[in-house]
Amino acid sequence: MPLVSPHGPQRELLPRLAAEPERVELMAWAATLPRLPMTTRETSDLLMLGMGAFTPLTGFMGRDDWLAVCDRCELADGVFWPIPITLSASAETAGSLKAGAQVALVDEDAHAVMGVLTVDEVYTIDKEHEARQVFRTADGAHPGVAKVLAQHAYNVSGSVQVLSEGPYPEQYPGLYLRPAETRALFQTLNWNTVAALQTRNPMHRSHEYLAKVAIEVVDGLLIHQVLGKLKAGDIPAEVRVRAIDALVDHYFVPGTCIQAGYPMEMRYAGPREALLHALIRQNFGCSHLLVGRDHAGVGDYYGPFDAHHIFDEIPAGALEIQAMKIDWTFYCRKCDGMATGRTCPHQPGDRVVISGTGLRRMLSGGEDVPDHFSRPEVLSILRQYYQAEAAGASAGQPADLLP
Repeated sequence: MPLVSPHGPQRELLPRLAAEPERVELMAWAATLPRLPMTTRETSDLLMLGMGAFTPLTGFMGRDDWLAVCDRCELADGVFWPIPITLSASAETAGSLKAGAQVALVDEDAHAVMGVLTVDEVYTIDKEHEARQVFRTADGAHPGVAKVLAQHAYNVSGSVQVLSEGPYPEQYPGLYLRPAETRALFQTLNWNTVAALQTRNPMHRSHEYLAKVAIEVVDGLLIHQVLGKLKAGDIPAEVRVRAIDALVDHYFVPGTCIQAGYPMEMRYAGPREALLHALIRQNFGCSHLLVGRDHAGVGDYYGPFDAHHIFDEIPAGALEIQAMKIDWTFYCRKCDGMATGRTCPHQPGDRVVISGTGLRRMLSGGEDVPDHFSRPEVLSILRQYYQAEAAGASAGQPADLLP
């Protein structure tokens, strides 16, 4: 049985990253072009386009695609797509751009040229409409909504050629894997069915339980780390990687799971983002996406299982990948093990409810972590990180990351 096909009618990956031998010459040419700065979110989206994770997109969306995605979760040509992938520009920059012009795309933080865009269209959008459709709220306190509302007045669409992947390949060797590489790895391992576990947190016992449920029914598991920018308070990727490695080394059968990372920035769009996570993992070669409680949510903007329900609302055949929906997970003292609401008949007082938010709060406050909340090897790594962070804060300096 072959791996699932990449998303879209073309059934093949469409990476936009220029071939290695050509990049030096293309970089020299890009340096002569007008420059268009990108936010961190736009830069991460460009990297996703570069590696083919956003297949079948070949660039940033035009107005017809933007509106169709907001209103119907599809591109203008009817291909399923749940969240706009757009590039904004100031009025001054937008006024200088004409169809067919080429501009260098610059990471506003690193001030580095990342790619080239061939302009197709310059247009305005209703940012509040996008927020309400995609995030189900226009509340500026929502971190994803805040990014949308902070965009410039204009969007610029067009195909892209990616010239740099930034620091990721060197910073995360062996972890930063492109879709073509995960697909090749799955085939080497003789995995035909693969479940993806999306995570922006170190894996606690609930994550471990979800992962092992998946391993029981598929050939292998991809633990897929978010490497892009997160919200304040989230644990850095370098620390998460070490914690997950410790968990896998001590508590998983060798050859049943691999860890990888990808550069997309979280939007915290809850149900819509769960759909995007599924689409992306299909491009990476996964047949299933684990969807637990409040997938990709933030605060109280979404119900705990809204991300489950949305997979029942999309058209049949919109995605080849399937959602593996798991109920609320916890440790039950009476069951003496991990369980869900579907398998445990006991009362809330018998349950140790586990969440990444709760774990971060306890560790940052120096509190004791309840038994069965997380594995000791994981807690040891996280405690070191929070102790270093506290020491840095008391000295008025940012915490150094663990080696």
